[in-house]
Amino acid sequence: MRIVVFSDSHNNYFALRDIARVQTEADVFIHLGDGEREFEYLCTNFPFKELFCVRGNGDFGSLSPTERVLNLGGKKIFITHGHTYGVKRGLDDLKRRAREQEADIAMFGHTHLPYTAYEDGIHYLNPGSVSLPLRGAPSYGVVDITEAGIVISTKPEQPINTLSSSVLRLSGNVMRINLLQ
Repeated sequence: MRIVVFSDSHNNYFALRDIARVQTEADVFIHLGDGEREFEYLCTNFPFKELFCVRGNGDFGSLSPTERVLNLGGKKIFITHGHTYGVKRGLDDLKRRAREQEADIAMFGHTHLPYTAYEDGIHYLNPGSVSLPLRGAPSYGVVDITEAGIVISTKPEQPINTLSSSVLRLSGNVMRINLLQ
């Protein structure tokens, strides 16, 4: 089973679309918050995929939960945006909650920094941000669950072959422009 994980897209519909089009082998898409409108786009345009999301601190008016526990590929996966666990200050509260949930995998966002780790039997993943990374390139996560085990990685977001992407930053706002090559 392949799970593609997004976070912190902040109104960048094109990044999610490009990744979804490239990751054709994905069985599941998970959005970890701060991009619920983009998640709705995925639900509409990729109805044949399993899709899950949680609410981030920037998803104003959202009725989505701030955390969920999913059972996928025979593994228990704890997902949250992370702001309610103070992940920008440290991961102790998040790790405690993951242990309470008896998670095999814990996923979070909010920091805009990709992170992977394995500690005390739990895999941790922060896919970074698909549109506003704190450092480096925009990124997303991939989780492969097989009979042999779990493989977690983060990947740089790259547009599909027919598109060239540019990001313009104007007075703190971000606008993504996709140009045909």
